Amino acid sequence: MNILNNKELIESIIKDPVVRCGVTKQSHEYFFPVYFGTYLMFPSAAFHTEMMKITENEKEQLSVVVAFRGSAKSTIFSLSYPIWAVLGQQQKKFVLIISQTQVQARQILANIKEELTNNVLLKNDLGPFEEPDDEWRATSIVLPQYGARIMVASSEQSIRGLRHKSHRPDLIILDDIEDIASAKTKEGREKTFRWLASEVLPAGDINTKVIVIGNLVHEDSVIMRLKQKIKEKEIRGGFYMYPIMDEQGVSLWPEKFPTPESLKNEERKVLNPQAWSREYLLKIIPEEGQIVYPEWFQYYDELPTKKQAAYRCTYSAVDLAISQKDTADYTTVVSALVFGRANKLRIYILPNPIRRKLSFPEQVEMLKQHTATNLTGSADKLFVESVAYQDALPQMLKTQGIHAIGVKPQNDKRTRLSLTTHYIQSGKVKFPRKGCEQLIQEMVGFGIENHDDLADAFSLLILQIAERHLGESPWMMMLLGGPDYGSRDILYYSDYIDVETKEIARTGGSGDPEFSLSRKAPRCF
Repeated sequence: MNILNNKELIESIIKDPVVRCGVTKQSHEYFFPVYFGTYLMFPSAAFHTEMMKITENEKEQLSVVVAFRGSAKSTIFSLSYPIWAVLGQQQKKFVLIISQTQVQARQILANIKEELTNNVLLKNDLGPFEEPDDEWRATSIVLPQYGARIMVASSEQSIRGLRHKSHRPDLIILDDIEDIASAKTKEGREKTFRWLASEVLPAGDINTKVIVIGNLVHEDSVIMRLKQKIKEKEIRGGFYMYPIMDEQGVSLWPEKFPTPESLKNEERKVLNPQAWSREYLLKIIPEEGQIVYPEWFQYYDELPTKKQAAYRCTYSAVDLAISQKDTADYTTVVSALVFGRANKLRIYILPNPIRRKLSFPEQVEMLKQHTATNLTGSADKLFVESVAYQDALPQMLKTQGIHAIGVKPQNDKRTRLSLTTHYIQSGKVKFPRKGCEQLIQEMVGFGIENHDDLADAFSLLILQIAERHLGESPWMMMLLGGPDYGSRDILYYSDYIDVETKEIARTGGSGDPEFSLSRKAPRCF
């Protein structure tokens, strides 16, 4: 039974003050409709009842809640619950509510003050809520009748050593501590997570309850990290997600959005498709549109041995960087083992790709060591993106006895990564279960990550493998509309199409025996 929608039951409770006080102190699920009924503009949904149960469950000391905008999550967790946690049976003595900025934090406290000051029924039943001199401030209020304090803070300030009398925070609520801007860079995400781990969680006591609420702003956000740690049982807690509708388009709040048209009307109000996906469907996509999705990746636990499968060669691709400054790009190397042929070809990305800030001499030395260790077969190859000063690197490596193939990049990074998605989705490319987290993060978050050097090296690697071993030219597929363009004729990696004559112009050969056959332009030209 949904208590929030049982008007007859609520009205009977309201009429009897003794019953009302007894029942509402015992249950936040009763407390909310009795004292915060004006917030119930629509009948509540089943997930609202579940939210109430989360607040009442003291055995679950960490709860992470993600819900769509307008779901009433902040009203429940940051307004009603802190008050009930002090006045009700939990008898919390020091409630700490944290938001991203001081402005947001002070607004939360102002909303709580408004209820304690002007909610007549609440004051008459569970008050009075006195205002001691200097105790009701912009960031803190004290309720002497209950020996309790409710305090707000922001992620911008230190909260080390906070106490109210002898009490450390026994309820900590984190409400939207991240946004797109703060989670855009890895450095920003690391900073927020370190602050949570080193300051927020240690601020509590052994029985402190922690609730984290917000939206999904990044695949590597604090909320997503907590979700993963809960899933892998590194920490104990519960993770709850409430999108506005499920994958079949069924409304999660049918009392407010009863029809597909009502959901569509809500979507029209948002205007921005990315915001709708992120804030309401709880799907993380970059502002420009996502290229690679997490569910596409297929993983391996162990590499096949070269004797078990039809091993062919090992390839490595290098994306070079000039500067060593903190904000500069990284020099990256992504490697793969290639097995099989044609439709049975499989590409196993090797774990722990190289990602370092190196000077030019250090790049040369690193590639010498990498080649000597990993590219020892006659068919193994090292590909280097050949632009600007990087043109000199293949020649430099040649003087050191290393054969590196310079590849002129075609089109922009976004297009190059897009051309690899067919191979990822089809399972031709497989990734290690551990050791490629940074690479995958750059690919999934392309457009919102601060760096894309590993993703670019990956694109170079896969596109070279596709041309040399799959009988496909991804650039031709792009021009012709997809992988099934109807011709098995392919181009050298260094060929290009003369757009006026529709003929192949050759700037050089690959030197690969497999590619020594004559080629002709695809017939559809």
